[in-house]
Amino acid sequence: MRRAVVAGAFYEGERSRLQNQLQNCFSGIRREEDKGILGAVVPHAGYMYSGRVAASVYAKLPRADIFLILGTNHQGIGSLVALSKERWSTPLGDVEADEAFVEGLPKRIIDVDETAHSYEHSIEVQLPFLQYLFGRKFHFVPLSIALTDEDTTREIGEDLANTIAKIEKKVVVLASSDFTHYEPDRIAREKDGYVIEAINELDVAKFYNRVYERNVTACGIAPIAAMMHATKKLGATEGKLIKYATSADITGDHRAVVGYGGIIII
Repeated sequence: MRRAVVAGAFYEGERSRLQNQLQNCFSGIRREEDKGILGAVVPHAGYMYSGRVAASVYAKLPRADIFLILGTNHQGIGSLVALSKERWSTPLGDVEADEAFVEGLPKRIIDVDETAHSYEHSIEVQLPFLQYLFGRKFHFVPLSIALTDEDTTREIGEDLANTIAKIEKKVVVLASSDFTHYEPDRIAREKDGYVIEAINELDVAKFYNRVYERNVTACGIAPIAAMMHATKKLGATEGKLIKYATSADITGDHRAVVGYGGIIII
């Protein structure tokens, strides 16, 4: 059992309080399920800051048998590309990892290593959103990525897409990432808009070029790129920005913000 490590910090740690927090995140956002969605980019900051952006994307997600969640390895521990097969716990209950999907993935560069997930928040914070919408009627596959080069993300994306194509289940691929960190609000919005344009075009090479050209400090470069590779191979043709915000929208402090983008891939 992988127990929640940021409950009570990034989001409420008690069931009823977390349900109320999620209800507030979704307040005023219409549930409009889009069955054409193959992937998405969702933020992983504290719900206070990025919960509304995340909810704007989750409100559009279709029901799926498996949600494949690609996260960043902020902690730098464990295998560099690591799956988990454990059941994960949150204040809303337990979520089962899809062991059959995990076993079906090629293990060329992807390992099964629970250590990489032990203290990492980027995947954990996504689960309560899915539980709030879908209850227990889904499995998930958590994949932590510490490497950021394009060749690695291409290989990961191809392995994911090939495995998805072999099974008769609905799979949605989620990339967990925040965007620019600790720059003035105006600069963050400019930089993030520049790279989001490349994501919307599903142009991975342009995405990498723009990240490095403008030194964009998005923490989920690899999850985003791997998701783009996978969904493109599965037939996706474009991305759509659903909502963008920065921490300044909550704090009022425009001097050093973090950017949050919610994007769907169809």
